[in-house]
Amino acid sequence: MMKCGGALLLLCFVFLSSVLAKCDLVQPKAKKNCTYTITVETTCAKGADTTNHISIRFGDTRLNDILVQHLNTKHVQRVDPLEPANLDDVPTIPFQACTVDEFQVIGDCVESSICYLYLKLIGNDDWRPGFAQIRVTGGDHLNSRYFYFRRYLPRHVWHGFDACDREVTPFGIKYKRKIFEKKSSGKMLKP
Repeated sequence: MMKCGGALLLLCFVFLSSVLAKCDLVQPKAKKNCTYTITVETTCAKGADTTNHISIRFGDTRLNDILVQHLNTKHVQRVDPLEPANLDDVPTIPFQACTVDEFQVIGDCVESSICYLYLKLIGNDDWRPGFAQIRVTGGDHLNSRYFYFRRYLPRHVWHGFDACDREVTPFGIKYKRKIFEKKSSGKMLKP
């Protein structure tokens, strides 16, 4: 009886060791990084500009969520919407009235086209964005559509649009609710 128990214990140990060894061989795929160009227009309304911190969150239908805190620090250039010329001869502050600003960030790649975008205003100023759009360098099929705001943003909350998962029902369009988790500081995007 003792021999059977010892042999069974040895057999279980060998089986578990082989399973654990296979688990060590399977490594998660490393996510590829992509470069995103974020274009944001600030309207010409009185008091539309801000010097507060702006955060942006966007992603695709496969739950690839990109979070950029303090978008202000990633300013690349100011663009004239009527002429394609770059207007960055003089350093500028982003989010001024009647301007279109471009920002560039690097983060995990999305797998399908960007279909949601949220902005967050942190501070005491008002800000009235006109539109926002995300372009993926080298992946035109992944670019977002234009997201139009044209209203003052509420402070300290995510405000935006989600065109990802929606279902037409007899009672209207039903949207799936997104719940965002806090991201660890290790996943923040590089400037």
